[in-house]
Amino acid sequence: MTLARMALSVTLLLALNAASAQDWYPSTYGAKDEIGAANLLTPEIVKQAVGLVKTGKTYPLAVPVDKNLPAYRHRTFRLYNVQVGQEGGKTLGPNKFTANDELVNAWTGVGTQLNGIGHIGIDNVYYNGNKAADFVTVDGIKKLGVEKVPPIVTRGVVLDMTAHYGKKIVPGGTEFTVADLLAVLKKQNLTLRKGDVVLFNTGWLELIGKDNKQFLEVEPGIGMEAARWLADQGIVAFGGDTWASEVYPNPHTKEEFPINQYMLAKRGIYNLELIDSRALVRDQAWEFLFVLGQPLYVGSTQVNINPVAIR
Repeated sequence: MTLARMALSVTLLLALNAASAQDWYPSTYGAKDEIGAANLLTPEIVKQAVGLVKTGKTYPLAVPVDKNLPAYRHRTFRLYNVQVGQEGGKTLGPNKFTANDELVNAWTGVGTQLNGIGHIGIDNVYYNGNKAADFVTVDGIKKLGVEKVPPIVTRGVVLDMTAHYGKKIVPGGTEFTVADLLAVLKKQNLTLRKGDVVLFNTGWLELIGKDNKQFLEVEPGIGMEAARWLADQGIVAFGGDTWASEVYPNPHTKEEFPINQYMLAKRGIYNLELIDSRALVRDQAWEFLFVLGQPLYVGSTQVNINPVAIR
């Protein structure tokens, strides 16, 4: 092989490697986009979702949070009540004013949470090709923060995987395939639409306080095939009653949370964890108006939430 041909081969190889490394950015929403699939939440999508409300019944979708709630690995939650200036039974002013005030020392990813698209990366590269060295600081991220995310008001659907598998609690490690999703959608007479929030009911919350070890070590959830299919339907967010919203550990590879990498980093789709959908399932409220206005913690990649379903 001549030197010229060798040089050409090396150039082509480098170009192919570069293309492979960057096949998921820039985003289809633009090279400077910071909100990913939230771009799909148009006024028309919101109006269609509002039309789902027939009874006005509301459902809180969060789990209560305290120091005993099991959380991912290093995460903890601790709330302290402080009666400032009222030590020893003191009061303030002639009207004997007293008050309770709370100080919370916690990770933002404890309990029901919104995982933003700045939360998960691939080799220190995040949604839309943002490199950690360029936007991550000890005071928070300078791009992709949850404060950038608009209110998520859209159609929500819950897929009851407990009925599909005929189990009160779907076993940990169970991977939901496209065939599984299609079967549940057909059974519940649903079709996914662009802009949807898709939630899975697996019974996993029943383990809290009973088997916290199992709750955190494994979980059922979607695999990569289902993740790609869901993303191609144009959903805004996925999630459910588990702590990662994907099958764990992955039954096919030793990779850590590859579905979250694909959905958040590559597709800009949000993850909603520890969603309590039990009341929705009891009422067979398979589709509903989903409403979320998250706390605007500047520079945070995730935040504790209490979304509401209205039917």
